[in-house]
Amino acid sequence: MFDQIMENEPTIRLVFFFGTLALVALWEILSPRRELRVTKWWRWANNLGLTFLNSFILRIAFPILAVGMAALAAENGWGLLNIINLPLWASVIIAVIVQDLIIYGQHVIFHHVPILWRLHKMHHADPDYDVTTGARFHPIEICLSMGIKLGVVFLLGPPVIAVIIFEILLSSMAMFNHANATLPGPIDKIVRLFVVTPDMHRVHHSAYYPEFNHNFGFNLSIWDRIFGTYKKAPDDGQLGMTIGLEKYQKDLKQSILWMILLPFKR
Repeated sequence: MFDQIMENEPTIRLVFFFGTLALVALWEILSPRRELRVTKWWRWANNLGLTFLNSFILRIAFPILAVGMAALAAENGWGLLNIINLPLWASVIIAVIVQDLIIYGQHVIFHHVPILWRLHKMHHADPDYDVTTGARFHPIEICLSMGIKLGVVFLLGPPVIAVIIFEILLSSMAMFNHANATLPGPIDKIVRLFVVTPDMHRVHHSAYYPEFNHNFGFNLSIWDRIFGTYKKAPDDGQLGMTIGLEKYQKDLKQSILWMILLPFKR
């Protein structure tokens, strides 16, 4: 069974990516949270165009990706979880939680190290907030992130299935919590006890400096509470807050080229 999953892993991930994209996009149409400032077709064409460009660059830049590294680690006995004897289910749970924590930590670092922030600010410069924002990252940041993932997989030695699950969670939850959609308050209150909701993460995309250094999590919401970076809601409310970065509020129509060149502008 695992061999079949490995062989079809790219297809499985694509199905989940487009399936989640379609479901969240439908949710945004049926129950939008905020009025968008830029026409959807423009943002979707450029944000998703950048996403597909990033996927192409990763395939060229890296001879092996996270799932392949997990298979190689298992074959050679590399990493902590390949050394200690645990049931598969326990290894999978530990691996997913540890990878989730690493992504949280990586996100915090990209905010606080100036040279890394120059790359990451492209994600925050989006003047609107919807499902495509969750896949909008600079190609160099994507490559650095993959390098971190490979290092974590090498040291941790997670089961292949755990890496596949985590990669699916990474893309699906990023689209879910960047949704420009309404989750009723009572439901949001319960859901955010476990995972990051759109209203919770939208605070992180506030143009107000003290707010965008909160709510770094992308999947499990517990990390922000543990490390003191949790903020319940924006000061101006979900509808009154300004999305994006203050410096780029007039740059509404951001093309792929504009986004790629942004870190290198003075």
